[in-house]
Amino acid sequence: MARPKNTDAPDLKERVNLTTGAISRLACPPGKQQAFMRDSEAPGLRVRVTAAGAKSFVYEAKLNRQTIRRTIGDVKLWSIEQARTEARRLAVVLDNGRDPREVERQQQADNAAAKAAAAVQSATVGEVWAAYVSERSPHWGDLHRKDHERLARAGGEAANRGTRGRGVTIAGPLHPLLGLALRDLTAPTIEAWAAREAQTRPTAARLAWRLLKAFLGWCAEQPEYAPVLAGANPAKTKKAREALGKAKAKDDSLLKEQLPAWFAAVRSIGNPTVAAYLQTLLLTGARPGEVLAMRWDDLNTQWRGLTIRDKVEGERVIPLTPYVHNLLAALPRRNEFVFASSRNENTSLTEPNHAHDKACKVAAIDALTLHGLRRSFGTLSEWLEIPAGVVAQIQGHKPSATAEKHYRVRPLDLLRVHHERIEAWILEEAGIVFDAKAAPGALRAVT
Repeated sequence: MARPKNTDAPDLKERVNLTTGAISRLACPPGKQQAFMRDSEAPGLRVRVTAAGAKSFVYEAKLNRQTIRRTIGDVKLWSIEQARTEARRLAVVLDNGRDPREVERQQQADNAAAKAAAAVQSATVGEVWAAYVSERSPHWGDLHRKDHERLARAGGEAANRGTRGRGVTIAGPLHPLLGLALRDLTAPTIEAWAAREAQTRPTAARLAWRLLKAFLGWCAEQPEYAPVLAGANPAKTKKAREALGKAKAKDDSLLKEQLPAWFAAVRSIGNPTVAAYLQTLLLTGARPGEVLAMRWDDLNTQWRGLTIRDKVEGERVIPLTPYVHNLLAALPRRNEFVFASSRNENTSLTEPNHAHDKACKVAAIDALTLHGLRRSFGTLSEWLEIPAGVVAQIQGHKPSATAEKHYRVRPLDLLRVHHERIEAWILEEAGIVFDAKAAPGALRAVT
């Protein structure tokens, strides 16, 4: 048989000694998508050529009567000897009964897992905290979500109010922990943090500690973070709890004898919106934030009802009593909020703690908070022996007894009987002359 010329295309039916020349002369036969040239030295090694002319080294063999084909690499990037070495390595893997493709996939998975583990080991508390908030936010209310943002914020933002003369906001209690690696968030670290924060802001620190415990509990349930937190929740220690102390029950409330002085001081506040807000707060017994969130659409003047958005039932409807109705009717309509801000468009008033403190100082009343006005409503109602369930329903408290939960359904008109009686008595004790049958003032719009 005559020896083929160097210019002839290789015979694909026979094994050939792979050379650079043989590879360069390799061409895909007409009418086929690909063809293979087998090597005579390394069993299983082939050079594949496609109809487009692309050439690559491949390894081909059988495992459990199935053809295994594994691409080694482009002929431009791999030398013939490198391809033969790789083919022999794959042959050894195949002889051990393992599929080289599965071996490679397992190696890639192991490498990815190792990289992920390394990333978790170096992950900061702030990075994991962001993932935690993103996952859990759909299950939280707005206030709870805002607590997570507020307690972890960096601070340093310019502000004209609420900075005690600093001009910039301060960092939240949780912010010092966000830069730490998650693996470094140990019990001693948290205990030292708790002791430090408790010296300046114990109330905020206690809330931050509760959020931190929930966060670490979530981390312990995640497969990627659980190995970093070995053992029990590092925030649940006796030292941390003792450092933060217990919250003291507040008992600030208006006395019956203080009503004249308080109303006189509040009604003399220069901002009528603030004055109306504080009086509404006392006469409805609602939470400060609930009153601020009131919108004009929440006032039902036909049936004299007031819709309150609360944190227990989502919303509740309470009577729109005569005096409160007159207060609200006299306010200008700046935007959708009843107690609208005069400084910022489309926002409600910020809680007027400073204005209330000044009014209390004028009235010689010490340490009365905005929430103390809510407490005052419930306390003053005791003078009239109003059923406790009525007061709880108006204020939005959860029913405390089986009868209240299942056997007391008080419609709005029944609540109105008691609520208007409470309002009339408070106004009488405050020395305010008011005609409950007088028509509320016409609402007016301002720009």
